Amino acid sequence: MDFALTEEQRLIRETARDVADGFIAPRAAEADHLRKFPEEQMRKLAELGFCGILVPESLGGAGLGNLELTLVVEEVNRACASTGVTLSVHNSLCSGPILRFGSESQKKRYLPRLARGEIWGAYALSEPGSGSDAAALACRAVRKGDRYFLTGTKRFITTGGRAGVIVLMARTDTSHKQKGISTFLVEPAFKGFSVGRKDEKMGIRGSETVDLVLEDCEVPAENRLGDEGQGFTIAMNTLDGGRIGIAAQAIGISQACLDSSIKYAKERHQFGQPIADFQAIQWKLADMAAAIHAARLLMWRAAWLRDRGEPHTTEAAMAKLVASQAANRIAKDAVQVFGGAGYTCEFPVERFFRDARITELYEGTTEVQRLVIARSLLK
Repeated sequence: MDFALTEEQRLIRETARDVADGFIAPRAAEADHLRKFPEEQMRKLAELGFCGILVPESLGGAGLGNLELTLVVEEVNRACASTGVTLSVHNSLCSGPILRFGSESQKKRYLPRLARGEIWGAYALSEPGSGSDAAALACRAVRKGDRYFLTGTKRFITTGGRAGVIVLMARTDTSHKQKGISTFLVEPAFKGFSVGRKDEKMGIRGSETVDLVLEDCEVPAENRLGDEGQGFTIAMNTLDGGRIGIAAQAIGISQACLDSSIKYAKERHQFGQPIADFQAIQWKLADMAAAIHAARLLMWRAAWLRDRGEPHTTEAAMAKLVASQAANRIAKDAVQVFGGAGYTCEFPVERFFRDARITELYEGTTEVQRLVIARSLLK
């Protein structure tokens, strides 16, 4: 798999692997069990420059691309999916659109702080009444002079309660569905902003997921990202990058499942021999490895295309579809390799199993990815 990577990219991956193994993995079970936000883990990643991977060096970032981001996100997720999704959202769903669509003043105001880990980033598109049908969002933004007043509720917002800036979509024109949406950079200190309920989740329990409540939330007009009516375009472009990030998450979880399964299969003895000697186990391991390698190549291609500025919506959807489905199959098989022990909290595969499930749901469900791919084939 290394044939496509430069020496610099290999070094980035090795650095991410070292911090994942040495610092993040030992804290993963605690983050999951206590539902503890991975503050220490994120600060460590910020020290290494991993919170500003896409941010130019001139703004305090690493000045790297989406391919490098997938290398880091995969390794972090192999250790802890809660930390991994927090890092992915911070880079791809918050810093990414500010970099692509922000004004120079917006970039200077937010990107250096995001890169340093001084503030965390979030992305707010989903609402109680709109998920897969993102263009149906109801949150309203009414302009009065030099301010917009936002009213509505955002749902399932990763890091929403801890973010220093949130890329948020709201409706500025009710006469158009997609073209009536605009994007805003919202800070928690803005009048009328509050954090609603916090979700209790099956997996990625260390990642904070909340509602955001906007009650005539006052947002300066200078905090509109892009033009009025450009919000849906910004949202979909951002999700292309986010889906590559979730593919990386899924692959990281899958790799953790395979690594754990290999180790356990060599150590666990039944009928006088390691269970790794049984063909039934060997075939599971072989299928896991093949699926991981295939998904990783799809992900790398999508990231490569995005870095080149070429169309990649279909490739991003393919990468997420294949990687997330593989992660759920692989996590299920990993629990099976461990047998009854895999159903207990003694081994991490039960956490991997729970964490894997979300990868088929957020940033576009499996069904939505199929729709995206099918439309590209039939247009």
